[in-house]
Amino acid sequence: MWIVPEREIAGLMTREAAFGAVEKVFSSMASGDAHNFPVIREAIGHEEALYGFKGGFDRAGAALGLKAGGYWPHNLEKRGLINHQSTVFLFDPDTGKASAMVGGNLLTALRTAAASSVSIKHLARSDAKVIGMVGAGHQATFQLRAALEQRNFDKVIGWNLHPEMLPNLEKVATQAGLPFEAVELDGLHEADVIITITSSFEASLMSHHVSDGTHIACMGTDTVGKQEVEPALIERASVFTDEVAQAISLGESQHAVCAGTKAESDINEIGAVINGTHRGRKSDDEVTLFDGTGVGLQDLAVAASVVDLAIAKGVAIEVDF
Repeated sequence: MWIVPEREIAGLMTREAAFGAVEKVFSSMASGDAHNFPVIREAIGHEEALYGFKGGFDRAGAALGLKAGGYWPHNLEKRGLINHQSTVFLFDPDTGKASAMVGGNLLTALRTAAASSVSIKHLARSDAKVIGMVGAGHQATFQLRAALEQRNFDKVIGWNLHPEMLPNLEKVATQAGLPFEAVELDGLHEADVIITITSSFEASLMSHHVSDGTHIACMGTDTVGKQEVEPALIERASVFTDEVAQAISLGESQHAVCAGTKAESDINEIGAVINGTHRGRKSDDEVTLFDGTGVGLQDLAVAASVVDLAIAKGVAIEVDF
């Protein structure tokens, strides 16, 4: 069995590689060559943590396994650790034998950013110029860096419940040579693309904050009860997702589906747009929304590619297991 420690991931996985792996696995899901297993996600009653498992099997990519981990909200303040902690385990699909254990913290941030970036590539207007961010935490910086590579943006605007964190976004914008403006939620009306990346259980982005023609990537809702946008925005938008079953049960779409304002049949897989079996955006006035729930197959795809790179570069650790 191979072990790839967290400390090695930054030297192995690029945004470009993560984007390619995630786009490919979304395509495989839509064509029926890959499927996710049911998600387990629970409050453990300790440290206010959420912990769970996401897994699946990608026949095309020969990837079988799971990611174990979750969200520890007090890690940063108490221990100087990031709040999201995870590890990916891979198994040989032919024998079931454990084949690799891979640090999943940076991979989670990269694959989550890649997913929203894939949605921008396939759903946002080609002339999008202003990108808006809702959320300014650790993962928001990864989201913004990846998104800026998908369109010729000329401005970044952002809102966060705790505005003292907005310099995180400003730093990324400045590095990209773009101006940054902190705005109130009403100011997001200027945005052509909006990414929400929070751990909220109460909607902050409302339909009236969003202009016609905007593409929204909702990336923070991955648990029953979490919510970043109001159901009226889901109802108004053409909704796409990584996996429909997850979107309606623990994704952003759960609230509109529960309220009966959005039908499961109205939600489409982003992979169908990638494969060309769904046209995606139909007009420049259409509001499109990507409900990024985060599927286990994303983690397996990026982890499998990291293992191959780590072995080739001699930084993977082989153990008898």
